[in-house]
This record gives sequence, C-alpha cells and structure tokens, in this order.
Amino acid sequence: MDLFSPKHLLIILLVVLVVFGTKKLRTIGSDLGQAVRGFKESMKEGEREGETPPPAPVEARQLPAQERDKAAAGEKASTTEKTSV
Repeated sequence: MDLFSPKHLLIILLVVLVVFGTKKLRTIGSDLGQAVRGFKESMKEGEREGETPPPAPVEARQLPAQERDKAAAGEKASTTEKTSV
C-alpha cells in the first residue's frame, strides 16, 4: 500500500482544511510566499555583494619629523592635564 497515494493526500488535505479553515490557510500561504520571495532577494543581493571586489587597503603614512614632534608634545600635554585634575 502506497503511503502517498492520491486518496491519502486528499484525506490529509481535507483534515487540514477543516482544522485551519480557508482564511487561515490563505494567510499562511501568502506569508510563506512573501518569506520565500524575501529569501530569494537576499540571496541575489548576497551574490552581487560577493562579486564586487573589496575596497583597496588604506596605506599608513609617516609624518615628517616636525609634525611628529608637535603631535607627541600635544599628547604629552593632554595626558598630564588629565592626571593633574
């Protein structure tokens, strides 16, 4: 005996229809359709993001000696002000 014969599937469908009702089944069907559409859109969006190359890395620059000394002096002044308060 086949478990999924058309006769068995019809009985299962009838039981589900009686238990949930037509309005609830329609709502469940539309919600399920929207979820599947959203999933497909996010998959396509993910594929598009995967195809774009990553941004170029930012290179670090070294400050000239004068600017480096000024920056270091400013950092020392700000740390002493914080500790002296």
